Amino acid sequence: MENTELTNSVLVKLPNHLRAFIRKQPYDEYTAQNQAVWRYVMQKNIAHLTGIAHKSYLEGIKEAGVTIDSIPRMEGMNRILKNIGWAAVSVDGFIPPNAFMEFQAYNTLVIAADIRSIDHIEYTPAPDIIHEAAGHAPIIANPEYAEYLRRFGEIGSKAIASIKDYELYEAIRHLSIIKENPNTDKKEIQLAEEVIADISLNMGEASEMAKIRNMHWWTVEYGLVGELNNPKIYGAGLLSSIGESKWCLRADVKKLMYSIDAASVDFDITKPQPQLFVTPNFVHLSFVLEEFANKMALRRGGLKGVEKLINSKDLGTIELSTGIQISGKFVEVMSDEYGKVAYIKTLGPTALAYKNKELIGHDKTYHKDGFGSPVGKLKGINIAIENMSPTDLEVYGIYEGRFTKLQFEGGITVEGEIITGKRNLQGKIILISFRNCTVKIREVVLFHPSWGIFDMAVGVSVVSAFSGLADPNSYGLQFEPPKEKTQTINYTTKEKELHKLYAEVRKLREKGIINIERLIVIFNDLLIKFPQDWLLPLEIYELLLIEKEDIMSSQILTHLNNLSEQESVRHLIQDGIKIINSKN
Repeated sequence: MENTELTNSVLVKLPNHLRAFIRKQPYDEYTAQNQAVWRYVMQKNIAHLTGIAHKSYLEGIKEAGVTIDSIPRMEGMNRILKNIGWAAVSVDGFIPPNAFMEFQAYNTLVIAADIRSIDHIEYTPAPDIIHEAAGHAPIIANPEYAEYLRRFGEIGSKAIASIKDYELYEAIRHLSIIKENPNTDKKEIQLAEEVIADISLNMGEASEMAKIRNMHWWTVEYGLVGELNNPKIYGAGLLSSIGESKWCLRADVKKLMYSIDAASVDFDITKPQPQLFVTPNFVHLSFVLEEFANKMALRRGGLKGVEKLINSKDLGTIELSTGIQISGKFVEVMSDEYGKVAYIKTLGPTALAYKNKELIGHDKTYHKDGFGSPVGKLKGINIAIENMSPTDLEVYGIYEGRFTKLQFEGGITVEGEIITGKRNLQGKIILISFRNCTVKIREVVLFHPSWGIFDMAVGVSVVSAFSGLADPNSYGLQFEPPKEKTQTINYTTKEKELHKLYAEVRKLREKGIINIERLIVIFNDLLIKFPQDWLLPLEIYELLLIEKEDIMSSQILTHLNNLSEQESVRHLIQDGIKIINSKN
């Protein structure tokens, strides 16, 4: 991790597995044209968003350490963000949804380090520093929204994904990378879009992650707030996109009151959305989030929860009624005639925990081949093991040194010598260990005495099932950064020459000493070598207006108006001229 920890103590709390995604912000790689793109978008956004964005956005720009004239540095943002209890880290493009949301749970904004090219100045499918720093960061100055974002991260990072979700993530990341590179062949982009379309059409039943990703899109990215017929913008995707911030408030874009129904409404990152959702206030976002969380396996557990973990084929955790947590890759679940969990099984490294702290002696090296345990009550006994008093345990033969046979309602039998047990903070037994133990369901052997010690998790039911690990640090969880990296753009010699001209104009502005003769030379160079470039002439025009150099500024204005005959850049040039004139 870069030295942002020195400026923001929030980052010290980040778990090790998230740090794998953090990259040093490549600040020196930003070209002067990149800086001009940032400056143009910020000037235009602030001018346009005044009056249509939620008031917290404009108020929060300074509180987030974002300035108009320069791409922000992570160190600077972190020095300022710590005052509102947040932090920011630089990453490489899209990162997996669970990881992205877990960063939020730790009050940390994920900032994609790259910046859109001038060709995608209004919108880019790839996350970039304009979207993240200028879109997400300012609005978290609102405490109600910041708490929603943090809570969303806590809940969203526990959502169980499907294999298709991972495929879709990889496909979207690939498209965002190649689409932002101006050197990519159009056929390659078309093929990548077709792959996404094909995966999207064959997702099957929507997973928890798919649904909560929809909720994130319709709030954090594309959310509106206030009255249905006169809403304000707060979603980062709208705040950071010049084109979409104008488009979203049009009457032909349907506005719906935000509710849990949004979880079932899919989105397409490659197209404008046909509808948007309006929340009356930021508190309402948290109400809807809690409503959704109550439907998740995180809070419902049960047979369906374990089945979701099995289908995900990824690391997950279940928690039993005693509070004991089992973390690993779940491969099997047996149920009784009433649809209740009777037996669970993991394969490969598994760890046991209580209240998200790994139990001593039950790490992934001890349970390296997996873990299995019956779940439920004993047959013919009304009182559950976890609720038995010492007298009850003695009556039913459940104590150290006793060779006993336990028959569960779900059909599982456990027969062996009890050697030890563990209790939770309330004194309830959460784990019983046996030797010379045989575990069966009817005649099928689930555990053989020759396999060693059998550790039986105690619990009458599965109360929670969620993605990820109960104690990831102790488990030694490691996330691999995405294999496909954001592509470094290889600029041509001519493009580098253009960037030098941008750099020279930028330096003049920063020094505050306007060399009119040099600006005239630069502009003449542009006319000859780069006649289609429109952004640098705007920058020069602005400086000449400040110096009240009317003759030269009129010539540049004529050139810009001529360029405006091209429909693709007309509104960009006209809006830029309008902003500059209003400032002067």
